[in-house]
Order: sequence, then C-alpha cells, then structure tokens
Amino acid sequence: MSGGAGKRVLAVIPCRYDATRLPGKPLADIHGKPMIRHVYEQASRAEKIDDVIIATDDQRIVDAVQAFGGRVELTSKEHANGTSRVAEVAARSDCDYVLNIQGDEPLLDPRSLDELIDGLVRDGVKSATLCCAVDDEASLASPAVVKVARNLAGDALYFSRSQIPFVRNATGIKIYAHIGIYGFEKNFLATVSRLAQTPLAETESLEQLKILENGYAMRVIETNYPPRGPSVDTLEDLARVIEILAGMV
Repeated sequence: MSGGAGKRVLAVIPCRYDATRLPGKPLADIHGKPMIRHVYEQASRAEKIDDVIIATDDQRIVDAVQAFGGRVELTSKEHANGTSRVAEVAARSDCDYVLNIQGDEPLLDPRSLDELIDGLVRDGVKSATLCCAVDDEASLASPAVVKVARNLAGDALYFSRSQIPFVRNATGIKIYAHIGIYGFEKNFLATVSRLAQTPLAETESLEQLKILENGYAMRVIETNYPPRGPSVDTLEDLARVIEILAGMV
C-alpha cells in the first residue's frame, strides 16, 4: 500500500478515555467489539494507507487495542488536543503524510480516506479535510454539524457551527458539512501542533480554524463516501450506530 508517488501515509487515531459527554466511549461495546476497534478496522481497509496507529495516554485503551491485535502507542498526558497527540506519534514515524482520524467515527468509509490521500498527494497541499453536501433542516440548524465554505480553488474560507453561507438569494449553491478527518504533510503537522489558541477557534470551539487564522490554507475535498451515520458523542449516537451496524450485517 502507498499513498502514491512513493509517498508513505500514516493514519493515527487519537483516543482519550475521559470524553466529556460520554466517558469511556472508545471502549463502548458495539456488536461485541469496542468502538475503537471498529474505527481501526475501517481505517485499515483504506488502500492508500501504509500503517494505522492508535495514540492514547490511557492504559485501559492500550490493553484493549493489544487484545485485538491493533497497533497502539502510549503518548504524553500533557496534550491539549488530538492534533498534538497525533504529531507526537508522527514525529517518530518514517512517513510523508499523516491522517488524523477521530476515534468516534465507527461508520467512516475507508474509500473517503483514499480520496483525502489522493487530494493531498495529487494537489501537493500541506493540509486537507473532507466535506459532503447537506440540505436537511436539522443538519443545517444543528451546531453539532460543522459547516464549511470554500473558495473557487476548493480551499476553506471558514468553518462554523452556524449555517454558512446565509442564503439570501436562491442561486442553487450547495451547503457543505465538514467531516472531521484531516490529512497533513508531516512537517506541516508539526507546525500546526505548535499553533497557539486563536480567537475564532476558541469562539467556535473548532481547532481547525487556527490554521486559517494563521494564514495557512486547507484544501476541502467533497467526498463521494460520507460516513454512514453519526459520530459518537452521546448515548443516543451510540444507540443509532449500533442500530445501523445491525442492519448491515
């Protein structure tokens, strides 16, 4: 496997046990497997990823990952966010590009990861992420669904928990939901991990805004393979994921 053009791609899944809204969720049981195993197995199915590593500071997660034969690294407890945890693991790896895959996305489609890698390598950009079109009122109104507006080159203009753009004129423009999976050129990831908090990122509680506020670009790729269900932030999300996966067996 390879990202193409001789480039090596590492996928890192940052994983904390003490999630604010659903403590212990990485080890939540989904059809006999901990949630983190579902994410790990989906990422491992991507054709263009060379290696997948779970990064955590909790021995309970280390033990669970080792029990199913996954790769895991114990990281510092001092990380303020998942990006810096991913950067710690990437710094020890011989790779060219790094994917940051959220540990609460058991329904991610591995083909979307290949699309992200294709965009990074083909376009030679330093960072990229994914989006998909949304038009249902619940998603447009929900602050849990992050929206993104892009420029004509496909780079992010802004991410927001509010609907962007505001549709004053009916032009048929698409509104995009952001899918929180990120790809970075390895050296740029190290730069991003050192960025201080910024006003917009803090206001919206969206870490990726630090990149834009510091004048860097982030390519936003519309995927043909959005997740088949929600990320898991609440017990209701977990129940919905269990239901969806039951229907896919």
